[in-house]
Amino acid sequence: MLNASLQPSGALLRPDPAFFPVGGTLDGYRKALATQGPNLVSSVVVALGTVAVSLVVAAPAAYALAQLKVRGGPVLVFVLLIVQLIPGIVMANALYTVFGNLGLIDSYLGLVLADATATIPFAVLLLRAFMISVPRELTEASRVDGAGYWRTFFSIILPVSRNALVTAGLFAFLFAWADFLFAVTLTTGQAFEPITVGIYRFVGNQSADWNGVMATAVLAAIPAAVLLVVAQRYVVAGLTSGAVKD
Repeated sequence: MLNASLQPSGALLRPDPAFFPVGGTLDGYRKALATQGPNLVSSVVVALGTVAVSLVVAAPAAYALAQLKVRGGPVLVFVLLIVQLIPGIVMANALYTVFGNLGLIDSYLGLVLADATATIPFAVLLLRAFMISVPRELTEASRVDGAGYWRTFFSIILPVSRNALVTAGLFAFLFAWADFLFAVTLTTGQAFEPITVGIYRFVGNQSADWNGVMATAVLAAIPAAVLLVVAQRYVVAGLTSGAVKD
């Protein structure tokens, strides 16, 4: 992909394309930034918004299911598992109808809420798996000291759940960043299109200019790759910390 993005326009259509970008050019990146810059901004806004909504909703829900005696808790966990089995196209069509009535088509809020419907159940299950392993002695000690449920949540649960929160936030970001189905369903113009839809339009409009298409794909992959590298140790700790108990 990187090699193709540096090739001159039309070079990949030759019978014997070069395996290395000899005499490479940055024209593809110039064109990608000129045409897809707004789409990259939209993707960043939607992805960060999805992370915020997912964690704000999922963290208290996971705390309640893991540490509090919630009536019907196991049933709720089962429902969260089932929700993740619903095909995306079914959710997209349903959300299009609802958001159309609410005026959320072609809006950042609509895209954020749509992506959050898919990321929140997974985030709740992931955070719950970790919060179950938090010793009850910690929460009981805070209750003895007079702390309420919310103070215990903010003072005890959230600090010790940092790795799990980073992991859940990263998965939410990557889902929103790579989402195409919700994005293409809930946008009708270019003002709010994320980069995934932008690449789709770019391929359709510039089908012969593959260096521009590949340059756009490289630019779209950079934020996700950087996040994975930076947050790698948190992800490993977050995924394994709730798997075993002492």
